[in-house]
Amino acid sequence: MPLIVKNPHALKEFVGKEIGVTEWFPLTQARIEQFAQATEDRQWIHLDPARALRESPYGGTIAHGFLTLSLIAHFVHEAVRMEGGLRLAVNYGLNRVRFPAAVPAESRIRGRVGLLACKEIVDSLDAIYSVAVEIEGSEKPGCVAEWIVRYYA
Repeated sequence: MPLIVKNPHALKEFVGKEIGVTEWFPLTQARIEQFAQATEDRQWIHLDPARALRESPYGGTIAHGFLTLSLIAHFVHEAVRMEGGLRLAVNYGLNRVRFPAAVPAESRIRGRVGLLACKEIVDSLDAIYSVAVEIEGSEKPGCVAEWIVRYYA
């Protein structure tokens, strides 16, 4: 169930709090292959299941770190919804990113989303989200990041 706020400025009351945990999301080999095609990152650890089974320390193919990172936009959108008062939301960047654990192909991941800060700008508001991409059955997350979204009201 997403957090629904009237407008971006209503996010301020949630600073320092966990906003929510998303539904599980399947990270399939097909999606990994599509990401490899889109980014030209065709390393065998992502695309060759037989070789990855034989040679990788993970026992199979894994998702690209940047694929895992890119899914935080989906997770934040699933966790937070604006009812109105929003003209535009843009990806303003990242403060910190780490990949503590590899995300195996065919695993399920989800986002644990919190709000670290809100900063008023002249014509907008920057929301800084903390997102941990959890891997089902793993103690370590596949990605932890601070993501900045600029909301234009």
